[in-house]
Amino acid sequence: MPSTSRPASRPTKADLEAARDRVLPDVLPPEDVPLRVLFTGINPGLYSGATGHHFARPGNRFWPALYRSGFTPRLLHPSEQDELGALGLGITNLAHRTTARADELTPEELREGGRRLAELVERRRPRFLAVQGVTAYRTAFGHPKAQIGLQDDTLGPARVWVLPNPSGLNASWPLDRIAAELARLREAAEA
Repeated sequence: MPSTSRPASRPTKADLEAARDRVLPDVLPPEDVPLRVLFTGINPGLYSGATGHHFARPGNRFWPALYRSGFTPRLLHPSEQDELGALGLGITNLAHRTTARADELTPEELREGGRRLAELVERRRPRFLAVQGVTAYRTAFGHPKAQIGLQDDTLGPARVWVLPNPSGLNASWPLDRIAAELARLREAAEA
């Protein structure tokens, strides 16, 4: 059951506009906790910028898919994102700035995000890097034919798994399919 620490109200239109170009900090476990999987979004949306929580928009399927896949013991609310650290999970983004839509990002921003992500992976050494969004992955890392699933290449010490974008705008991937792909990743991370 989700905690009662949910925000009292949804962000207003003014709150959302004021959140444009904000930067959300990464969610990472303490240095002494091994990082099993580093989930990487494309970039935070305005709703996330307004609330300060990753994947916060109500239509985003990240948190329900994470629970259904077995990564979390219960459905977490975005405001409980810091609980992921104890599970050896983390969240970052390719591009840090908040936008209304991911297509507002330039290819260079995604490539720069890929370089920054490589540095973070080298420093924190996750077992798996899970990039959520195949098109963004293709652009950021120069792999134009990449598909959803485990990739042949690695990023530093991390094996790379490309996941579908959990945004509600990605209608071709319903929640059950996203959760099934996350379950495949979880099984690999636990092996």
